[in-house]
Amino acid sequence: MVSRPNVVLVVMDTARARDVVRSAHRETRLPAIDRLASEGTEYTNAFASAPWTLPSHAGLFTGTYSSKHGAHAGHKHLDDDLPTLAEAFQSNGYETVAVSNNTWISEEFGFARGFETLYKTWQYVQTDTDLGEVARTKRGSEMVRALAARLLDGNPAINAANAVYGQFFRKRTDDGARRTNEWLRGWLADRTTEKPFFTFVNYLEPHLEYRPPRALAEQYLPNGVTYDEAMTVSQDAWAYITGHESHTEAEFEVLHGLYNAEIAYLDRRIGDLRGHLEATGEWEDTILVVTGDHGENVGDHDLMDHQYCLYDSLLHVPLVVAGGAFDGGGTVDDLVQLTDLAPTLLDAADIDAPAMRESIQGRSFHPATTTDPRTHAIAEYMAPQPSMDALREQVGPLPDGFPFDRSLRAVRTDDDKLIRGSDGSRERYAVDADPEESTDLAAETPDRVDELETVLDDWLDSFEHSEASGSVSMTDATQDRLEDLGYL
Repeated sequence: MVSRPNVVLVVMDTARARDVVRSAHRETRLPAIDRLASEGTEYTNAFASAPWTLPSHAGLFTGTYSSKHGAHAGHKHLDDDLPTLAEAFQSNGYETVAVSNNTWISEEFGFARGFETLYKTWQYVQTDTDLGEVARTKRGSEMVRALAARLLDGNPAINAANAVYGQFFRKRTDDGARRTNEWLRGWLADRTTEKPFFTFVNYLEPHLEYRPPRALAEQYLPNGVTYDEAMTVSQDAWAYITGHESHTEAEFEVLHGLYNAEIAYLDRRIGDLRGHLEATGEWEDTILVVTGDHGENVGDHDLMDHQYCLYDSLLHVPLVVAGGAFDGGGTVDDLVQLTDLAPTLLDAADIDAPAMRESIQGRSFHPATTTDPRTHAIAEYMAPQPSMDALREQVGPLPDGFPFDRSLRAVRTDDDKLIRGSDGSRERYAVDADPEESTDLAAETPDRVDELETVLDDWLDSFEHSEASGSVSMTDATQDRLEDLGYL
């Protein structure tokens, strides 16, 4: 390993820990991820700071929580008042590249800062951010596309073409992972600089809608259920949550099978990515991180998708780190959070980044660190997403007493967890004995609820909160894609 390693940060969008972390109960076969875990370090108690993409990625990029970075349902943009991981790597001599399959992770929402290249798989014509790639590779076809982006940016016809192109790719069984890897393979092969690289990749496959390849899906579907039958099961999360549709237990088993097949498919693509790093001679000098930005409810807690709650089904995520000091680390059960990755990766690359380290709320878990393990994890859900008005527009009237028009915060230790709502609700779970969070103990343990509330309030009082607010403008094509993904 060279003194300045390459760093590749891979997010399996919507991958929850219970379906990825190695265990006797896991149903999925994930040879690529398991190989990384056996060679590197697997963190079995890793938690997101938010239950959906935009605020979780903002926390990942800045090492801060939603209350501080200000990117959430009430303000869908990562503003430029906090330094990002990509900026820290770029200012310290790294080539910085991102490939995104999720529309939230784009320059439109503030996530391009620090990246010389941001490649968006849903756009046939890339925007100006992609021009950095042209300057390096000089590949003719990429030059044409990037030049077209500059000349035609904002052109309604091009926006329409991108929208149609995105629709085409969403209807396929691959949500961009294959195209991502093809692009990365070309980029790795064409690199001429001696700079190390920081590369971020968001793979979208486990996200609704679940449409895995037929042959793979058939390995995970319940006995007697065909692929064609499985694809008739409704995946309309908002209709289910609002009571406009219902699902049987058997139907949720089908959906879980499709979800597992998506995870298994993505494992293959992660294996391919490793193969590209090996083929170009970069693997031995690379630290590879594989994690999830949040989990998924597949009928858990009478919910679908990844909104409206802070249960571990949404917060507990996989985390594997391989390469450098992480090799041979085995299994680590300490509490860690995605906000801890920023200082950890800065340590791995021996980057000072004093301004960023000053703003970071996470704590490094690098094997060489002397920092004490964290005693608790924090998560925030600042506002419902979609909003109640958006839900009504999509599915019609909401049921009386619909409980999700609220914000939530949670504090979790190794043993128990408190979830506090802006509506006055309090839930407490003994997560060590009740990992499914099925029995709320708040009413019978008021003293422990008070103790956990004190921890949460002390944490909230320990930093300056963001004042960012207000709606964020977006193009019609972006809005359409986010609606297709179920966010708006």
